[in-house]
Amino acid sequence: MLHHVSIADVTAYGSVISASLAHCAKLQDRFTIADVYGSDIGAFRTAIGSDNLKYGAVYYPNLNTVLNYGYSETVVDIDTHTENGIAATIDNVQGQTLSALSASHPSLYRSILAEIKKIFVELSPCGAIAGIYARVDRERGVWKAPANVGVRSVVGPVMKITHEEQELLNVDASTGKSINALRVFAGKGTLVWGARTLAGNDNEWRYVPVRRLYIYIEESVKKATEFVVFEPNDANTWLRVKTMIENFLAILWRDGALAGAKTEDAFFVKVGLGVTMTALDILEGRLNVEIGLAAVRPAEFIILKFSHKLQES
Repeated sequence: MLHHVSIADVTAYGSVISASLAHCAKLQDRFTIADVYGSDIGAFRTAIGSDNLKYGAVYYPNLNTVLNYGYSETVVDIDTHTENGIAATIDNVQGQTLSALSASHPSLYRSILAEIKKIFVELSPCGAIAGIYARVDRERGVWKAPANVGVRSVVGPVMKITHEEQELLNVDASTGKSINALRVFAGKGTLVWGARTLAGNDNEWRYVPVRRLYIYIEESVKKATEFVVFEPNDANTWLRVKTMIENFLAILWRDGALAGAKTEDAFFVKVGLGVTMTALDILEGRLNVEIGLAAVRPAEFIILKFSHKLQES
């Protein structure tokens, strides 16, 4: 989760996002959520580079929250006030803390507090989006798009995005980098109105739920099949691995995570000599697994491959 507090400029911020995407691609078990730096969408898209875009999503614009700033009255000093746009000192109270002012000038103290309460915190959206990811994962599943979901404790985005502006955020002709909009709708509040990764031109990985579902499945099956490292690399082990993965994927399919009217259209699992392994693989202790998953359309499989190192024969 990345926002731009304390980062000097869009170039530096882009470098941080690029490094985060590379980190996610290397470990393949995590996902970057980031914000747009400033308001120059073009400069931001240029700054983040073009590598590993499927491992992250970006959201825009910032949010006006219902949260007030926190402060201690004992450390807030009265300095100046503005009259007709010109700073002026306040007689007899300059240098006092708010705490002291409550006793010496209670009416002025109450007026200042009332004005402070009118100031609300503006936040970048990535923290709220991370919470929405977690909420959707818990309530519906990692394969559900974290979109058309309300953002809580906010007044609304700092700027309104029109349908035409959103189209330009979704699909950028020059860079292909998608940005998800936060929009306000009458009677619905502020909604996350997009679930695209940065890889807007990638037909396989352009959607957040597809990328995160595959991360979830790959990590789950890798960890569940770690037992094989102490098993012989033979047909019995291959069958156990294949059956275990198929049972797991069948549960996901029944829950709606995979597309297809039958399991054959939703997934396949391959493992074995002459299928995913050669005789040399077996001699050198490699157990290779190939999984096909249809997350968008039936029988249109995206392939996942992984290996375990077993005892050498």
